[in-house]
Amino acid sequence: MRKSLCYVAGRKVATGICALLFLVAAAPPEGPKAAIQRVLDDQAKAWNKGDLEGFMDGYWKSPDLTFSSGKDRTHGWDATLQRYRKRYQAEGREMGKLTFSEIQIETLGPESAFVRGRWKVVNSKETLGGQFTLVFKKFPEGWRIIHDHTSS
Repeated sequence: MRKSLCYVAGRKVATGICALLFLVAAAPPEGPKAAIQRVLDDQAKAWNKGDLEGFMDGYWKSPDLTFSSGKDRTHGWDATLQRYRKRYQAEGREMGKLTFSEIQIETLGPESAFVRGRWKVVNSKETLGGQFTLVFKKFPEGWRIIHDHTSS
């Protein structure tokens, strides 16, 4: 009798594991809005850990990346990274805590989208914030920001 109970219990566990693996494998691929939201979430997490390069992973690593803020326009991934370093990691500066809110993601096609929202950085000295419009493009490595227009 014990052998038959163990055999039945083992089959139920194996069947349950197979069913779970089937559900995971059959899960639909992540849609563009969810993938773009994940990029933004990953950027905020990296920023809040003080990982500026991790934050920059959300941007297209290209000299053709554009970043506009106020009267300034920055061209290229490296220049954008240096702009962030100067503004948030230079002597006497701190990155603080970044949050995004009021996110609106609009797909323009299967490989492009624009995103509007608000950003806020709180540090020990001040609270900064404003609005942004981002243009995303889908690359083999995933969705990346190709243009960022941010205002205070």
